[in-house]
Amino acid sequence: MKLLKLMVLSLSILIGTPCFATIYYSKSEAMELAFGAGATIESLSLFPDEFQVTKIEQEAKIKLESGLFTFYVGKNKDKIVGYGAIETSTVRTKPETLMIVLSPEGELRNVYTLAFHEPIEYEPPQAWYEKLYNKSLANMDFNKGVDGISGATLSTRTALASIRKVMMIYQIMIKNKDAE
Repeated sequence: MKLLKLMVLSLSILIGTPCFATIYYSKSEAMELAFGAGATIESLSLFPDEFQVTKIEQEAKIKLESGLFTFYVGKNKDKIVGYGAIETSTVRTKPETLMIVLSPEGELRNVYTLAFHEPIEYEPPQAWYEKLYNKSLANMDFNKGVDGISGATLSTRTALASIRKVMMIYQIMIKNKDAE
């Protein structure tokens, strides 16, 4: 009898425990959102050297976890319509995956949450991301006009770090390369 009660209690805890993982878009759906249905997508693998890593970390105020970055270049009739990067970061203990889309000039154009595995109340709303669009990299900071969200502090900090990272990689490795 005691064993049965323990099993029922365990089962009720497992069933009653909410599942937080939310996956919104697949990679192909994200590419279509970012660049449009008819766009051609090219993959651009970037390998920063030591100088570039140092510059990216200092300017973006982040620590790089990898020496490889993949950008996606969206083109329409051979004209670049934008750049995108899929970034996965740990918020508290679980990951969020964002599709960060830049204009051909490197301005933040869109951010799409592809997956969010923390409790949904910690997820920044789309309206928060929209306030960041067209802000310069220098102003992508909570001390310079970016509003935090009560209850989603870690999520917004993590998202902002990913955005700064993508914008800085673009500046150092794509824009500067195109200028040469």
